[in-house]
Amino acid sequence: MWIQPEEVLLAGALWVSERANPFFILQRRRGHGRGGGLSGLLVGTLDVVLDSSARVAPYRILLQTGDSQIYWTVACGSSRKEITEHWDWLESNLLQTVSIFDNDEDVATFVKGKICGIIAEENRLKQGEEQEEDSGKFREAELKMRKLFGMPEEEKLVNYYSCSYWKGRVPRQGWLYLSVNHLCFYSFLLGKEVTLVVPWTEVTQLEKNATLVFPESVRVSTRHTEHFFSMFLNINDTFKLMEQLANIAMRQLLDNEAFAADRSLPKPCKTLKNVSVLKRDLDARAKNERYRAMFRLTQDERLDGHTDCTLWTPFAKMHVVGQLFISNNYICFNSREEDLCQLIIPLREVSIVEKADSSSVLPCPVSISTKNKMNFLFANLKDRDFLVQRISDFLQRTPDSSWGDVSPLSVIGQPCPQASSSLTSSSSVGSESVHRGRHYHPGLPTASQGLLQLYQRDSPEDLGPKAMKEKMKEEAWNIHFSEFGRGVCMYRTSRTRELVLNGIPESLRGELWLLFSGAQNEMASHPGYYGELVEQAMGLCSLATEEIERDLHRSMPEHRAFQNETGIAALRRVLTAYAHRNPGIGYCQAMNIVTSVLLLYCTEEEAFWLLVALCERMLPDYYNTRVVGALVDQGVFEELTRVFLPLLYEHMQDLGVISTISLSWFLTLFLSVMPFDSAVLLVDCFFYEGIKLTFQVALAVLHDNMDALLSCSDEGEAMTILGRYLDNVVNKQTVAPPIPHLHALLTSGDDPPPEIDIFELIKSSYEKFGSLRSDVIEQMRFKQRLKVIQSLEDTAKRSVVRAMMTESAFSIEELEELYCLFKSKHMTSCYWGSSSSMVDRHDPSLPYLEQYRIDPAQFTQLYAALAPWICGGHTPTLSARLFRLLDQNQDGLVNFKEFITGLSGMYHGDMTEKLKLLYKLHLPPALCPEEAESALEATNFFTEDQATESSLLSGLDSLMQPEVTAGEEGKDEAGDVEEKKEVKDYKYYLRMWAREKEPKTETIKDLQRMNQEQFIELCKTLYNMFSEEPLEQELYHSIATVASLLLRIGEVGKKFNNGGKRAETVAQAPPPASELQGEVEPTEGGSGESQVTSDEETKDDTSASSYSVVSSGSLQCEDIADDTVLIGGGERRRGSALDADWSITFEQVLASLLTEPPLVDFFERKRDIQVKMAACKAQRAVERQISSASDHELTQHAP
Repeated sequence: MWIQPEEVLLAGALWVSERANPFFILQRRRGHGRGGGLSGLLVGTLDVVLDSSARVAPYRILLQTGDSQIYWTVACGSSRKEITEHWDWLESNLLQTVSIFDNDEDVATFVKGKICGIIAEENRLKQGEEQEEDSGKFREAELKMRKLFGMPEEEKLVNYYSCSYWKGRVPRQGWLYLSVNHLCFYSFLLGKEVTLVVPWTEVTQLEKNATLVFPESVRVSTRHTEHFFSMFLNINDTFKLMEQLANIAMRQLLDNEAFAADRSLPKPCKTLKNVSVLKRDLDARAKNERYRAMFRLTQDERLDGHTDCTLWTPFAKMHVVGQLFISNNYICFNSREEDLCQLIIPLREVSIVEKADSSSVLPCPVSISTKNKMNFLFANLKDRDFLVQRISDFLQRTPDSSWGDVSPLSVIGQPCPQASSSLTSSSSVGSESVHRGRHYHPGLPTASQGLLQLYQRDSPEDLGPKAMKEKMKEEAWNIHFSEFGRGVCMYRTSRTRELVLNGIPESLRGELWLLFSGAQNEMASHPGYYGELVEQAMGLCSLATEEIERDLHRSMPEHRAFQNETGIAALRRVLTAYAHRNPGIGYCQAMNIVTSVLLLYCTEEEAFWLLVALCERMLPDYYNTRVVGALVDQGVFEELTRVFLPLLYEHMQDLGVISTISLSWFLTLFLSVMPFDSAVLLVDCFFYEGIKLTFQVALAVLHDNMDALLSCSDEGEAMTILGRYLDNVVNKQTVAPPIPHLHALLTSGDDPPPEIDIFELIKSSYEKFGSLRSDVIEQMRFKQRLKVIQSLEDTAKRSVVRAMMTESAFSIEELEELYCLFKSKHMTSCYWGSSSSMVDRHDPSLPYLEQYRIDPAQFTQLYAALAPWICGGHTPTLSARLFRLLDQNQDGLVNFKEFITGLSGMYHGDMTEKLKLLYKLHLPPALCPEEAESALEATNFFTEDQATESSLLSGLDSLMQPEVTAGEEGKDEAGDVEEKKEVKDYKYYLRMWAREKEPKTETIKDLQRMNQEQFIELCKTLYNMFSEEPLEQELYHSIATVASLLLRIGEVGKKFNNGGKRAETVAQAPPPASELQGEVEPTEGGSGESQVTSDEETKDDTSASSYSVVSSGSLQCEDIADDTVLIGGGERRRGSALDADWSITFEQVLASLLTEPPLVDFFERKRDIQVKMAACKAQRAVERQISSASDHELTQHAP
């Protein structure tokens, strides 16, 4: 490529001149290409260690002027071909022009100007998306990565680091390249080259550790090996990026979602050296995730920026130090000291933002007022003007459709198109317009209040001590609201947590669940959404709705709210609406239990948004088809048990109890294993604390039962102890009448264990395990997610292999390797693009055998690598035909089962099966119209094929058979209609349907006839197939013999078919043996098996026919050996026209081929797929040696 001219003082150091003229020199780097000796090795090592650009561009062109010692680099290249193109351009365009200059300085100025002009023009043409802010140095590194590892342009580099890779006990210093889909390492030390490529989808473990052998290293584990990297400049940053990329890969395996770069990132205020756009994207994603998790915000919320500041807290009369976060819909604050103060202000609630007067006590303050008359004062802001401007910009973009007629908000002191007079009515109109906005269909029945209120409305007022306790709780919350504010803008402090742990009163439960989960924000920004979903989902039938109907009456059947149609109908609507919103999850068992509890305290719409918050944010991946999230947290729980309760952990692992108990505990938030009044208190805490609370309580339960569990001898005993313990966790403060717990009724014995107070259990969980931090849990979740998803992938692979064992003759090991190759090709297409979308190629609802699918391009690559029938340049054509043959549903995709069926036929079928497959590859649908000689002939043979498709007999009479069959069927049907119409009951139709569904076993009689053009294509394939065989000449001779023989058979058949009356021809049997006896012996016997003449007769026939010239319109045997005379891509055969009446059967092809021993040996030879798979493995190898010859171009491959 052309580069900005740079001065070079020593032109000869480390470079060898290869070409020169009076003005330019073409040089090659020492050590690149063949030879180079010790100096070449040293130069190569130096280039890798110092990250010299000479590794990626080992050729350069220098500008030299007269006797001057100063040279200028004007171009560099990665290959001799590239640099030669530049050299030729300079010689033809500049050499003559510069030779007329008298002054050397003028020459240098002219050439440099010309080169700069070329570069500017190239940049102008490439001013698209690629041209963003990636620095030249980084683009050079990306180019280097693609060259070293054979990656296509779609593979984007994220970052690269200098480090050591430990190969055995020897560290290899080199460069680690982290791309979106691969981890790559390259090292070149004194002639020894190490190249490593690990796809992120194959990583099973990623750990940062420090040992004596590997000081502060990163360990990357795959299923088969481990890799250690150390000596990073900043190991923490590198490891975080590796975690992110591995996480994206796991998401790809789980959801089949490819990584999509974020195009709407804020532009950096300064160009970041050596930081790619993708790296900034990933950093922004990580910050966004932390921000959303901290404040329970929706998935589409994007952090714009954050700054240090102080917040005036009126309840404490002090300034709290913390950070202010601004995003597209929220202003949030979090104190530096944990739990001191947290604040969330939705921009839709903001009425005024103004800069207050600055003073020494309160420097740079900003005041924010909300519609419900709350005022927040932030101070010590570094760049106050910029901050207020950003908030102003976001406010103007804030949608106000959910607020009826309220005008957009103005910002004091900032330009705003709307008048500030609109603010006077905003606070009063706001609350009403919310309800006005949420309109439903008039006839749509939705519960407008919690089911508990519905059933307690008529009950007499309770004035007992428990009721008084409940009233006191309500009063405590009212005091809290008056002091800290109510609603989404409430100050959240340690006092809030104390009130939650003491139990939320029933009257406030729904409101506070919505507030703490973040569901209130989502509901406010989507008015009417739930009603629309209910209407859309009404009457729809799917697998999810069937499962919902089955589980409706199993949802808290002991509670009277779900013992009638009101509660059941509400539950049905919420679950169906969610399944309609998120078909990826649809419905999962345990969702019904959680949703029924939500409906007791919330309206239907509120319950729906709480369910959204649970499934999509608070319990990610819990309720998908494979409950991945619950399995991940089960692994985290086991790890926490090992850390906090090591003795118990070892014993429980032996019993296998932890994995059994934790799933039901986590999936239903203890609601299915604990009395309702107790479990609902845990739900209170969960909505405030998140998953941390669930782990704490689970650990506390194990701790309380440690002695009993240590004395257990089997799993059943341990389960009984824990079950009885949880059944007796009671809430002594509840005011509602006790709800019988079915599990407790079933497991209670004669001697019930003592009751455990739920408040005591929560308190002890905080005392013993309160040190758990959410960020630590997230770190552990990442580690477990790698394990869980990879183990699920292994399970899927085993299921596929077991299913295919009965349908193919490949061994278990071969099937496993083929599955890995097939899946790898599928995954590659996900991130390197394909003609079909990822959703089309992967459907998790299908059986494992059919989940992964590949398109024709990927199939061709696999075919070329694995198939035994390789036909040189004809291979892609044959591969495309096999693809069309295997693609039974014609969706342009082939699944693993279909792929193995085709491959197994080529490797393990007997000779007849192999030939049958080859024969089918030259008939429609495998042979497509484009491959026909002309459109007219294509139409002819397709219409003929359609006429013969339903035929069950081979031979000449098959052409008319469908008509006869159809006539007979028509007659039978007419008779049935007239005479036996009343006899046909449902059993008759069931029998007919069953008969239609029965798979029809295909025999060689069922194969349609082959016309002349298809036969020529078959000959062409056979000719190409033998090009690399040891017995090449014998096989070519055999093909010529068989082709000549079959052409004569077709000629005789044509004469027989055209002779006499048409009716007689139709009535006659296939040509009798006597007619063909003189020329060829193969005939069609009544049994459907081909008969062949004796060896002596065969020898005579073949010797005669090998050198005979057949009649006009047939193909000469000598023509077979010449590629130009065979029809391919519409080329007409020289000197002959196609004969439309000519045709042969498969039996005739089979019988003719059996006369030639070389062909019989070729098709009966056993092929070993292991060699082909080993070659594929070598291409995808994790570590490989690559020759560095000067003109060696790295082959493109998809690891």
